[in-house]
Amino acid sequence: MADTEYYDLLEVKKDASAEEIKRAFRKQAMKYHPDRNPGDKEAEQKFKAINEAYEVLKDEQKRAAYDHYGKAGLNGMGGGNPFGGGFDFSGGFADVFSDIFSEFMGGGGAHKASYTQRGSDLRYNLNISLEQAFNGTEEEIVVPTTVMCETCHGHGTKDGKLPDECAMCHGTGKVRRQQGGFFMFETTCPNCRGSGRMVKDPCPDCSGLGQKKTNKKLRIKIKKGVETNMRIRIAGEGMAGVHGGENGDLYVGIFVEPHKLYERNGDDLYTSVPVSVACAILGGNVEIPGIDGRKVTVEIPAGTQNDQLIKVKEEGMHLYDSDKRGDLYVNVKVIIPTKLSDKQKELMEAFRAESKDDSCQPEIKGFFDKIKDLFN
Repeated sequence: MADTEYYDLLEVKKDASAEEIKRAFRKQAMKYHPDRNPGDKEAEQKFKAINEAYEVLKDEQKRAAYDHYGKAGLNGMGGGNPFGGGFDFSGGFADVFSDIFSEFMGGGGAHKASYTQRGSDLRYNLNISLEQAFNGTEEEIVVPTTVMCETCHGHGTKDGKLPDECAMCHGTGKVRRQQGGFFMFETTCPNCRGSGRMVKDPCPDCSGLGQKKTNKKLRIKIKKGVETNMRIRIAGEGMAGVHGGENGDLYVGIFVEPHKLYERNGDDLYTSVPVSVACAILGGNVEIPGIDGRKVTVEIPAGTQNDQLIKVKEEGMHLYDSDKRGDLYVNVKVIIPTKLSDKQKELMEAFRAESKDDSCQPEIKGFFDKIKDLFN
């Protein structure tokens, strides 16, 4: 076996530093670890070999003997195959296994727990009228939330200072235990509950929580053209951060209430307007109250039919946060009188005679084309 075989196994040069050798070992151990290569005998043998190489190269005396005499120089020093063909994770490898475990868990070592945490986001539902949605509005709301305790600056301690690190997990918020000599498990520290710090003398104003409940008054600006189910984000107005962390956000959900006259479809408005038979036949104008408070004149063309839609341009809703407007659609409802005076009856008879309409079914092309076969 060449004198450089151990270096080749770890893929490092002969002059590599101790730290470079350790990093290389971690990388190779991660690659060929049995848990990542279940049932792969070749990977298992490779894993044994790189552990053997690391056991020698991490020790200055063993490394010097290996560099000068190869494996023969390790006789009597515990080298050459320190595992004796099996797995014995006591000694040096057990020291570095903790680092490998951290990399399996997504880290590169033992990290301190994040004592501060971002506060939760809040949602508030706000009902507004269609007129308010058209014009935009500014509303005052009261939001049940939490704020940072000013006495302890959010730390939860009586003196207002950062609490001491947890003695059990040394500030990591995690504890590890080895089982069966090989497997290592990581769990939340039961002493500090994962925070990494312990409040020994709690703040009397917040009982060590670092925050207090309150009802916060806020003025919310609603832009014109807002629609139902839109959400407005108010940064930093959510729940207070834990132990001085960043506040969450407030999301105001909009619900536009139904209107007596108008129905909304996007940026357009729809409404129904009753007109007389004479207006539908002869034409005319009707006035309705616009969503902006002005009177809107709707021109009824002569010969307008029942349920006919008349479009009035740019009399609808504002587009969101814009001066542009949608359109207004008026559904004409022709009102047939149920009682007529003698004079009205006389005039209607004259109208029927003049129009030569003796039947109740006028000759409307299309309609009779559809039903003529049924009569035959």
